[in-house]
Amino acid sequence: MPTNWKNRAAWGLLAALVVAGLIWFAWPQPIPVDLAVVARGPMEVTVDDEGKTRVRHVYTVSAPTAGKVLRISHPRGKEGISLHVGDRVQAGETVVAIMQPTVPSFLDARSREELQAMLTAAEAAIALAEAEVRRIEAALSFARSDLRRAEALARTNSVPERTVEKAVLEVRTSEAALASVNAQLDVRRSERSTVAARLIDPATVSAGPAGNCCIQLRAPVTGVLLKIIQDSEATVPSGAPLAEFGDPLDLEVIADLLSSDAVKINVGAPVRIDGWGGASLQGRVTRVDPAGFLKVSALGIEEQRVRVTIDFVEPRESWSRLGHDFRVIVHVTVWNADSVLRLPVSALFRKGEDWAVFAEKDGRVRTTVVKIGHRNSRVAEVLSGLAEGERVVLHPSDRVRDGIRVSERES
Repeated sequence: MPTNWKNRAAWGLLAALVVAGLIWFAWPQPIPVDLAVVARGPMEVTVDDEGKTRVRHVYTVSAPTAGKVLRISHPRGKEGISLHVGDRVQAGETVVAIMQPTVPSFLDARSREELQAMLTAAEAAIALAEAEVRRIEAALSFARSDLRRAEALARTNSVPERTVEKAVLEVRTSEAALASVNAQLDVRRSERSTVAARLIDPATVSAGPAGNCCIQLRAPVTGVLLKIIQDSEATVPSGAPLAEFGDPLDLEVIADLLSSDAVKINVGAPVRIDGWGGASLQGRVTRVDPAGFLKVSALGIEEQRVRVTIDFVEPRESWSRLGHDFRVIVHVTVWNADSVLRLPVSALFRKGEDWAVFAEKDGRVRTTVVKIGHRNSRVAEVLSGLAEGERVVLHPSDRVRDGIRVSERES
């Protein structure tokens, strides 16, 4: 009897343990979540975007006329210009580019034959003009001899005065004719020179030394060579840009912001500048352009952008490592407050047209509708619905529902 009683007691205990285990496994366990406390603190709303630094005043040296520009960045020690990006230049003294006349262009067979024929015709015209000169010179010599005879006879009253006057007229007429044919001869010789110049072979033309070049372009400002646009020797048209100069210590930041963000920005707004490889810098907005422009994003989306200009407000030594066209990230402040009730934006989710959170109290969560004011990428201003010190669930998953038990996850 005692043995049976012990067996029944053992089996009963085992059954109780099994039932307790099943109840324990079936009982819903609290869901581990991350919690945050609704608290007061400073808050600011910023417009964030990429920007780039820019030398405030960039000077571009251009070709004043069409010609051949010599190579700018010769190796050190070589003859000619030897400038490289970053070299300092002196206004009006440093030669930054040398231009030479262009060599004549090549002629096709037809053009060369036409010019050869024109050259032959020009030489024939010269020969004709020279013959005419000789004829007029002979006539002038005879007229002068006739004038001397008439003057001698007139002194003895052997010929009338009219004969002398006629001889003078013949001399003057012959002198005028000689001057005319000499001018025609000069014209014909110039025509021949023009045709001969058009026949010059480009292969026979050699450029003179750099020191005897026609044009030496000098630096327009004291500063640094920022960019060589035309580095190699080449024939360039008039107005072609060759190099850019400026002062790298006179920097500003340019940011092309969405027009919907730019309308919120006021001149003088504080700016935080980072993402350039150094410590955060402070700046302020100096200009918001009154006109926008169309810009296509990397995803192919057309966006209307507005250019915003930002100045540094910190000492030059803190951003001296920045240069022209460096990438930065700008955070333009459009609103700020010293003390507002705020919660992390990761706790918010949509409930219809309203914002809501899961508020935790005594280990359970309740869906709470909240009214949100200003918001940035990290926190949002709470206008109503929550009190200071309440705790909310961060990044609520689909397992979190109204009334469910939760436990705070250990960090």
